[in-house]
Amino acid sequence: MATYVILSRFSPEAFRDPKDFKKLAGAVSSKIKKECPNVEWKHSFATMGRFDVVDVVESSDPKQIEKAAMLIRAYGHSTTETLFATPWKEFLDML
Repeated sequence: MATYVILSRFSPEAFRDPKDFKKLAGAVSSKIKKECPNVEWKHSFATMGRFDVVDVVESSDPKQIEKAAMLIRAYGHSTTETLFATPWKEFLDML
């Protein structure tokens, strides 16, 4: 399986009250689980800086990663940037 990093930033219109974010996150997560069964979530982090969320995911199907990112954008009211990630040891071995 290939590893990807999805970086997300919330739109100011995504939610009015931070407490509402839990509902939004749950809805987006459910949608992705249903529509992208080949995407396995490994880690999710809330971050301070340019992006609000960093998700580390795995899939053997890059189209499923694209769809998951699109669902985050559409239903999560976010912008995303998706990166293909190579484990450090594999990267060094390739050199």
